[in-house]
Amino acid sequence: MGDIKKSRFRAHIKEIVQFEKQLTDDGFLLLKYLFMLPKAQNIKTMKKMRKSGFAAWKVSEEEFEMGKEFESRYDHAVSIIEEMVAETSTSSSPWLPLPSADSHYRDLTIGNSLAAAIQDRLAQRPSASVPVKPKALGDRNAPNILDSLDLSQSLERDDYKARLDEEQTRLTKLTMSKKFEKRALVVAFEGNDAAGKGGAIRRVVQALDPRMTRIIPIAAPSQEEMAYPYLWRFWRHIPRTGNITIFDRTWYGRVLVERVEGFTAEHDWARAYEEIRSFESELADYGIIVVKFWLSIDKKEQLKRFKEREKVGYKRYKITDEDWRNRKKWSAYARAVHDMVDRTSTDDAPWTLVEANDKLFARVKVLKTICDRLEKAL
Repeated sequence: MGDIKKSRFRAHIKEIVQFEKQLTDDGFLLLKYLFMLPKAQNIKTMKKMRKSGFAAWKVSEEEFEMGKEFESRYDHAVSIIEEMVAETSTSSSPWLPLPSADSHYRDLTIGNSLAAAIQDRLAQRPSASVPVKPKALGDRNAPNILDSLDLSQSLERDDYKARLDEEQTRLTKLTMSKKFEKRALVVAFEGNDAAGKGGAIRRVVQALDPRMTRIIPIAAPSQEEMAYPYLWRFWRHIPRTGNITIFDRTWYGRVLVERVEGFTAEHDWARAYEEIRSFESELADYGIIVVKFWLSIDKKEQLKRFKEREKVGYKRYKITDEDWRNRKKWSAYARAVHDMVDRTSTDDAPWTLVEANDKLFARVKVLKTICDRLEKAL
């Protein structure tokens, strides 16, 4: 219909191919039918349906007018459809052209092909799942981006209070501006256990309108979530325009805890880097501003905070056996973080590494980074 340019058309094609690949890589059976009617019969069928009392609702006035417009551009439309089919028909998700002039032939063909495809897939299905053994995670002595951080950076409390107030005021003005009404914000928090993610999130939320803000805490996937593609449970929390979603832990669990603990096969977490880049690129294309933080502390500071949590009653719920167990795999997690940052820091969604040994310094850096990104985007 000429509503988008050729470049946008090709960008949409690329997104569709990537989306379908994620589905088939996750084991989904994907069948695509291309219903085809001769040029003359297309508009004839629409006119017949509009005259029918029980079927008239299926064709609105707008659809009817579009059908007539489509008929006048039939040759051009066919060339576009042929290009779409050629670009999106892959070995794992091919198009099945379906002549639809004869409804009996159409319906039988669909039924038979569906049954055959499902039977074939069930015959290929493994009889039992095989436990995943954690894979060796590379040379622990190799250079790591986390080693470049100066964790001694800190703020005096008076300076902290002044800068916190300044950045929170900035954030309030930016998110309440007219320009932000047409955008949205996703803030993703990852970090070492006890790195201070919760405290940083609280300081961010203090500056935001609660009516436009959601905090999504991420834990192990539920049985319902495990029945869907990996990214589904994050897609459904993406904010609409003018709104903000803060993720406390994120989709990066696939290449962090699931990788290190062996919860996911290597070929699954290895392909997740590309899937995540595509996911975040699509968010950015839609106008969503993506800000990602890794809060980093050293082992000594983590041990100090763990012990404090065990001693203080109202903090005790924050420390679990899992935290102590993860600590024993410090080097493995550090290597996974390095690979994560290296492979998923893009122009659309760059990583910000936050030196978090001093909580006051970390909170201000988080707020300042969000404000700077918003100012640049708006």
